[in-house]
Amino acid sequence: MIELVARSEAMREAVSLAERVAATDANVLVTGESGAGKDVLAFHIHSKSNRATQSFVKIDCATLPSGLLEAELFGYERGAFTGASEEKPGRLEAAHRGTLVLDEIAYLSNDSQAKLLRVIETREFERLGGRRTIKVDARLIALTNVDLSDAVKRQNFREDLYYRLNVVHIQVPPLRERTEDLAELADAFVTSYAAKHGRQVDAVSAEALSLLGKYEFPGNVRELANTIERAVIIAAGPRIEVRDLPEPIRATVLMQSRRAQPPSLAEVEAEYVEEILAASNGNKTEAARILGISRKNLYEKLARRRKGSSGEDETEGETVRRGDAGRE
Repeated sequence: MIELVARSEAMREAVSLAERVAATDANVLVTGESGAGKDVLAFHIHSKSNRATQSFVKIDCATLPSGLLEAELFGYERGAFTGASEEKPGRLEAAHRGTLVLDEIAYLSNDSQAKLLRVIETREFERLGGRRTIKVDARLIALTNVDLSDAVKRQNFREDLYYRLNVVHIQVPPLRERTEDLAELADAFVTSYAAKHGRQVDAVSAEALSLLGKYEFPGNVRELANTIERAVIIAAGPRIEVRDLPEPIRATVLMQSRRAQPPSLAEVEAEYVEEILAASNGNKTEAARILGISRKNLYEKLARRRKGSSGEDETEGETVRRGDAGRE
């Protein structure tokens, strides 16, 4: 499981609220972008609660079809449906006296939402195909990257269930808003993946860490973890270097740095000259007239531009003669 790191103020606030609610049995709604670490915070709540010695059970509501999800959540009796050759307790029973995490809860069907609401209100349910009422005492933590209040407005999520789950709401900040945590997270991942893959890698170089700090990580902590795992596997030495980071990340940071730097006067001038030349259909005499310079001056500017972009070691006169011969 991803490490819980909270050096940044935003993450410290989230963890502080999680630890305050952990001592209670209140239901918790944890929201945040995909990969931000919602499940890590959920486990932290469980580990700090009086249920810490009991089961921590998780079910992903987004990956299971509605019928299978209900069978996994509530369990079923023998003969409840085709293929149910024996009874099977569900995740709710497994989480008795512990914690049940409902990941991606926005994907629950309307029927499943109604059944879950009943469990919250009465603390009891029946297995699929069963008549025996089962009592359950489980702490519920719901995770989602969807705005449930908006889903309620669009009638995609039950309002009564939303309020039952949203007793305490904790927002997990995205990694780009908690860059102070990046170095410690990276170190933790290096240690973990080096042990997993049997690699003698123990650190991220200052240069590589600086580059990672400039990347926005749309996949959040999960993307950082994947990035570090890959780098640990391919690193040639004991440290992860810039060359070990994925090319898309390096290219993105380079592009961002170029956009962040204002262009020089020479770059602005060169771009303007090119625009005027294009508007003049390549007619240098007309372009020079619009720019208010001589045709010789225009040749010199174009030569400097081409020399700078090609890196060739030729004189301006040679560039003009070869590049513009026969074109006036």
